[in-house]
Amino acid sequence: MADAKVIPFDDDRSRSGGGSRPVRRRTGTGGGARGEGSTAPVSALPGVQTPSPASPAPLGAPASPEGGAGAQRPGEAGAPTERGGWERRIAGGLAFLRRRVTGDYDVDEFGYDRELTDQVLMSALRPLAESYFRVEVKGIENIPSDGGALVVANHSGTLPLDGLMLQVAVHDNHPAGRHLRLLAADLVFQLPVVNELARKAGHTLACAEDAQRLLELGEIVGVMPEGFKGIGKPFGERYKLQRFGRGGFVSTALRAGVPIVPCSIVGAEEIYPMIGNAKTLARLLGFPYFPITPTFPWLGPLGAVPLPTKWTIQFGEPIPTDGYPPEAAEDPMLMFNLTDQVREQIQHTLYKLLVQRRSVFF
Repeated sequence: MADAKVIPFDDDRSRSGGGSRPVRRRTGTGGGARGEGSTAPVSALPGVQTPSPASPAPLGAPASPEGGAGAQRPGEAGAPTERGGWERRIAGGLAFLRRRVTGDYDVDEFGYDRELTDQVLMSALRPLAESYFRVEVKGIENIPSDGGALVVANHSGTLPLDGLMLQVAVHDNHPAGRHLRLLAADLVFQLPVVNELARKAGHTLACAEDAQRLLELGEIVGVMPEGFKGIGKPFGERYKLQRFGRGGFVSTALRAGVPIVPCSIVGAEEIYPMIGNAKTLARLLGFPYFPITPTFPWLGPLGAVPLPTKWTIQFGEPIPTDGYPPEAAEDPMLMFNLTDQVREQIQHTLYKLLVQRRSVFF
């Protein structure tokens, strides 16, 4: 396989062939309704009062209907609510499967399947974010409640788990329930299975054309300008930002007139400490690098398990772009200054979070 080619984010040329966006597909009219039921306690339901505690009834005495021992038998009060909740969940799950089988669901022009993302993909990633990496999210209010915005984040970790955790962070913590649409390198769309899952999750090719289209549609778009230089850097250079390209993401934000939200991610650098790079093997496989860590490839598949580090994701103050004239997107000096401003803000926040961190794992 040839070396992986990364299409520059600031390449404004139209794409054709295998790298182009998928044809718009509409497989039905079914929406993305969820089938979740309530699991609220009985005491929280309107008109239901929890009986006050009473002295235990004597051994062998019948239970009193007003209270006391045995006053609330299993299945009389709490069971109907719990059973009803599970029934609604099962019914919702069956309805979801029926829509999948019959094709009664929607995807957008980029292949994004919102219902599948909400109900399956996010549910699969959520335990990793909440229980394994214990992701702490700060500054989520800096992402606007409506309209487009460009989230620019640092990139690290040998494997791109930081992008997935960033997606979960926005999905689960934003009060308006915003969804993050990530821009990915073309290598992602060349890998079997990964290609289809990435499209379904809302990822698209990291090029100016797709990014501007999503921003104009009012989407929250995520980009990691370091690319492979960031995710594949040695462990000794952790938390040192690499070059941010030629500022293509700034040009795209200026054309769309949307704010740029800097984002700093701490914790991803240590999940796979990259102590070496088998460059010859990487060229043979067509990868940008082939990582060697303290556990991989020495422990085989077990070495691919990430270390359970503690993560913090902080969204910084938005940088507005709507005050600039239309021709500002062609001003190289302005793009350089804004790119440097975003990069410096992310780097400064990384250092601040590292000082505040007690431990890599706690």
